[in-house]
Amino acid sequence: MRRIKIFDTTLRDGEQSPGVALSPDEKLAIAKQLARLGVDVIEAGFPIASPGDFDAVRRIAEEVKGPTIAALARTAKPDIERAAEAVAPAEKRRIHTFIATSPVHMEKKLRMTPDEVVQKAVWAVKFAREFTDDVEFSAEDAGRSDPDFLVRIFGEAIAAGATTINIPDTVGYQVPWKFAELVGYIIENTPGADGVDWSVHTHDDLGMAVVNSLAAVRAGATQVECTINGIGERAGNASLEEVVMALYTRRDFFEAETGVNTRELYRTSQLVSRLTGMVVPPNKAIVGRNAFAHESGIHQDGVLKARETYEIMNAEIVGREAAVMVLGKHSGRHAFKKALAELGYEVDDEELKRLFARFKEIADRKKQVT
Repeated sequence: MRRIKIFDTTLRDGEQSPGVALSPDEKLAIAKQLARLGVDVIEAGFPIASPGDFDAVRRIAEEVKGPTIAALARTAKPDIERAAEAVAPAEKRRIHTFIATSPVHMEKKLRMTPDEVVQKAVWAVKFAREFTDDVEFSAEDAGRSDPDFLVRIFGEAIAAGATTINIPDTVGYQVPWKFAELVGYIIENTPGADGVDWSVHTHDDLGMAVVNSLAAVRAGATQVECTINGIGERAGNASLEEVVMALYTRRDFFEAETGVNTRELYRTSQLVSRLTGMVVPPNKAIVGRNAFAHESGIHQDGVLKARETYEIMNAEIVGREAAVMVLGKHSGRHAFKKALAELGYEVDDEELKRLFARFKEIADRKKQVT
C-alpha cells in the first residue's frame, strides 16, 4: 500500500469561506483536534493576512504536537519572513509559497512574463529554505496552466530546494480524466520528480473536488490537500472525510492508505461545523445526519438482517452510530416492530397490524415519527 499524506487546510483555505472568521482560540481548538485525527500537515493560516492570523499560527506552532505545521506565503519577502516567524516554534514546520502560472493569471493579475514568474518562484523557494528544509511550492491555477510550463517551473523549484510540489485546481475547472492525465504527465516529465512529494489541491466549483483528488492519487500524487466538511473558497475544497474514507473503503482499488484515525472524523466534523457556523447538509457523505440513517422499509429490513446489505462502511469506524432507523411513511413493519421493542413494548401480530396502520396515518402527516 502506498502511504498518502493528508494536508489539512481547514484553518487556511477553509477559513476563507465567506462569512467565516475564527478566533485564535477557536483555531487552536481545531488544530488540536486535527492532531488527534492524525493528519500529516496542518496549514494553520496565512500569517501576513492579519495580526490575528499570525498569532493563531504562532500558538498552534507552539502548542500542537505531531503534525507538520505549515504557513502560507506569497512569493514575497515580507510574506515568507512572517510565515517563518509564525511557524518557528513548531517541532516540524513548513513554509508553503505559491505564484500563479495560468496565462490569464500571469497576464491579467500578475502582469508578469512566464520567465519572470519562474524567476520569482525560484527566488521564493531559495529564500524559504533559509528558514526551514521543508518547503512546498504551489503553482496557483495549475488546472488551467500549460503542462509544459508547469514541468519547467516545477523542475526549477525542485532544483531550488522545494520538497513538496503542489498542483492545485484553484478554480475547480478540471475533470478527473484530464486531471489524472495532467498529474501523470507532470510527474513523468519533471526533472527531480522522484525526490519530492506530489500534492494536489482541488476545488468543488463543478462538484468534482474529491473525485479529482482521487484520480490524482491513481496518477501518482502522494499528498492530498483538503478540508473538514469540504469548506473553503466559493464551493469549497475536497472534503477530507470523503477522501480518507474513499481510500479506506476502496483500498482494493486505490492500493493506498492514510495515517488518519478515522474514529475521530465525526467529532472533528462537528467541532468545525460548530465553530465556523457552517451547517453540514443532512445528506453529506460520511458526516451528514442521514449518512447512516435508513427510512425506506426495504432498506430497513435489509440492514436489520445484515448491515452490509446497505452500508458499505462500518459507521463506528468514523465515530458514528450504525444502522440508524428513521421512522417515516416509507418505513416498514420490521423497523416499526424493532422500535416498539426498544421502547419496551411486546405486541402480538394482530396488535402490531393495528398499530402499524395507525403509525402510517401519522407518518403521512408528521413526516418523521419519534
